[in-house]
Amino acid sequence: MSSSGSPGATLFIWTSCGLIAMLAGLCYAELGTVIPESGGEFIYILRTVGKVVAFMFVISFVIVMKPAAGTGIALSFAECVLAPFYSGCSPPQLVLKLVAAGAIIVLAIVNCLSVRLAKTVQMVTLVVKVLALTVITLGGVVKLCQGHTENFDNAFDGTNADVSSIGIAFYQGLWSYSGWNTLNYLTEELKHPEVNLPRAVVIAISLVTGLYLLVNVSYLTVMTPKELMSSSAVAVTWGNKVLGSWGWIMSVAAALSAFGSLNGTFFSGGRVCFVAAREGHMPDILAMAHVHRLTPSPALIFTTVVSLLVLIPGDFQSIVNFFSFTAWFFYGITLSGLLYLKIKKPELPRPYKVPIILPILVIIVAIFLVLAPIIDDPQIEYLYVTLFILSGAIVYVPFIHYKLCPGLLTKLTVFLQLFLEVAPAEKNL
Repeated sequence: MSSSGSPGATLFIWTSCGLIAMLAGLCYAELGTVIPESGGEFIYILRTVGKVVAFMFVISFVIVMKPAAGTGIALSFAECVLAPFYSGCSPPQLVLKLVAAGAIIVLAIVNCLSVRLAKTVQMVTLVVKVLALTVITLGGVVKLCQGHTENFDNAFDGTNADVSSIGIAFYQGLWSYSGWNTLNYLTEELKHPEVNLPRAVVIAISLVTGLYLLVNVSYLTVMTPKELMSSSAVAVTWGNKVLGSWGWIMSVAAALSAFGSLNGTFFSGGRVCFVAAREGHMPDILAMAHVHRLTPSPALIFTTVVSLLVLIPGDFQSIVNFFSFTAWFFYGITLSGLLYLKIKKPELPRPYKVPIILPILVIIVAIFLVLAPIIDDPQIEYLYVTLFILSGAIVYVPFIHYKLCPGLLTKLTVFLQLFLEVAPAEKNL
């Protein structure tokens, strides 16, 4: 809302983000059937663009995208936990980051100790999240039926029309849909991906888009645009206004929801590491699992350390922006690979395919999302992120292509294997 500027623009952004996520997901579904291998963007870029760009992606994924996603969700969790204690004001940054760091460490330990425990956390928090969203939706319906529609009068007044604000608004919206490509990380484990991939994309994203729209309508029915923009934990503010003394329930529900989302980033984080190590693009240790617990503890420990480092200087808004900038840079490259396969290799088996116009449209969106935030308001941080992405090409030549210092890396891998009690993981871990 802070970037879109008006209720009407906010609902338009949410709808557009759902449509973009669905179109991109359908394009990925074709990629998943043409290249039926796990690993998502890494394997698709590797097979279509080449090893150097694939290495650039995996370095960015492991060091920027995955830790940034986890850190951003951890900060959301901390906001929800602290909201009841700092009513009417934002919590101190130090306290916020300490709570976020605690959540990251706790879930890293949970995922290192037991896959079953991590699954239980995921299921419990998912149920809580669905119940909370249902309560918010029903509350909004009741308020609308009571005639509270004043916040929708002149719904587009105050809309921010500059390119940078539109780009940032899409970053914020698409952040909430960021799981649309998760199934492509485990294509090898899916049964009948040519049927289940597109079906999952259409059903899941349609439901999520509808639910997000209903929830945002509820927020806008209960809160004024000014209250919505100033709130650090919107669900908690909604709960206080609608449920009164029972508003703390929404604080707990929102915190558990964010906790579950953070757990999901750890739970799914080892797949790209495994595939990249299998292709020789990452150290073998990151694709290993504990010999007794069968958890990918080296990858989890590495992601945790990087996440905590990202947390120190970062804030939620900048983390979302830089994650989205990096992610859509590589989504565009990935879909360019699909376009290449359609034009240059039409003979490849395609159990499922989309019209060629779909990847073209999503590529145009990706280009806009990469360029939009730096057209009107260029920031030096985007240059740093770009230089980091491109530095992967420089690192690739000595360490991957020529395998510089293999003896030292082998000794380090053996030491870490013994210290962490890990061994090469099976494909289905």
